[in-house]
Amino acid sequence: MKKPSVYIETSIISFLTSRPTRDWTILWHQQTTREWWETCRENFQLYISYPVYNEISMGDISASTKRLEAVRGIELLRTTPEAEDLAQQLIESRSLPAKAAIDALHIALAACHGMDFLLTWNCKHIANSFTERLFEKIITQNGYQYPVITTPINFVTPEMED
Repeated sequence: MKKPSVYIETSIISFLTSRPTRDWTILWHQQTTREWWETCRENFQLYISYPVYNEISMGDISASTKRLEAVRGIELLRTTPEAEDLAQQLIESRSLPAKAAIDALHIALAACHGMDFLLTWNCKHIANSFTERLFEKIITQNGYQYPVITTPINFVTPEMED
């Protein structure tokens, strides 16, 4: 049986590999991400994109090395002209501000590559209930399946249910 596909957005890798913090909200995101990574990821086919790879490669060398190590072996999705066009439509629709172009590209890549899920902690621009219907409308009008956009906390697998 084919495993569901999951596009892993940059924020997941960042929370997975960052040092624990005293900020309880961020710490909760870190712990939830690590728990999902340790107990759930084997139930899915994981993907990242070249934009994710580029984002996690930036910054402090030891931190970026840790992030790159975490994604070793995860298949890379190529950026296509179709994904770039779809991302531009998401920006032009005003569902996302121009400064969130990389976030639009993450959504577009997940849709254009037929991902079942997009896993993120970016609730400002990606996992946002106010913009989700507009994302879905644009994506489906372009002939793509809308991926379920979720955070690790909402990502309960059947094996985890009572």
